[in-house]
Parts: sequence; structure tokens; C-alpha cells
Amino acid sequence: MNKTGLTIGEISARTGLAPSAIRHYESESLVFPDRTAGGQRRYQRADIRRLSFVMIAQGLGFTLGQIRAELDRLPRDRAPTKADWSRISRRFGRVLDARIKRMTALRQRLDSCIGCGCLSLQSCALYNPEDRAMHSGAGPRYLLGDRPPDNDPA
Repeated sequence: MNKTGLTIGEISARTGLAPSAIRHYESESLVFPDRTAGGQRRYQRADIRRLSFVMIAQGLGFTLGQIRAELDRLPRDRAPTKADWSRISRRFGRVLDARIKRMTALRQRLDSCIGCGCLSLQSCALYNPEDRAMHSGAGPRYLLGDRPPDNDPA
């Protein structure tokens, strides 16, 4: 690759990311700039999309590890194609659909649970009689997606 790519300042201006954030993403193996003879970073134009994807994916709650795993599937020797990005979009879309389903169910039950105040502790006669949820683990088990036994009213 030639060493006449974009500088970190140019990438920063295009993405809105601070240079320190770009360097951090480089240290996380999310972008791979070349170096000039003087050691300056030079980025490909495709890195604008990679960094934009990182920002969007983080905003949607994906971890850097999850983002890296997806970006590792993209070619480094050429700019990703629309098909490359579509594959990532489908995989992330399935995760987002599951989250949306879970959040919708949580929203539907949240008023009654917060109104009760116990969040699946011992005192909840509505969703957790006799503290049966404790056998599933810590926290508000039924709000986190666990199903109560068939004989529970939840």
C-alpha cells in the first residue's frame, strides 16, 4: 500500500473521533494504518467506514471484542464491499432483534415490577412467590428473561 494515505488529523476530521480515540482503536486492532518513513500514521479511506462502524456498533451496545470479531472478517488488502458490510449487518441485526424483543418484554412488565418494588426478591407475591426465582440466580430473574414455573402467576 502506498504511504500517501490519510493522516490521523484527516481521519479525525472525517469521523469526528479524537486522534486519541483513533490511536486507541488502533491499539485494539480495529484499524491498521501504515507508517511513513518518519513514523507517521497513514490511513486508507476504508478506515473511515471501519471507524464509523465502530462508533455505531458501540452506540448499539456491542463490545470492542464483538466489533473486532466482525471487522476481522473484512479484508485488509482492499476496501470492504457492500456485500461484506451486509454480512456484518445481518449478523448484528440478529443480535439487535433479540435485544429488541427482550427490551420490549421488559418494558411491558417493568411498570408492575417497579410498582411492586421488589425486583424478584423475597417479598414479591406477584412475580416471585416464596422467592422461587432465587434458584435461577441473582438479580431480577423474570425481568432478565427467565420464565417462572408454570404454577407461578407471572
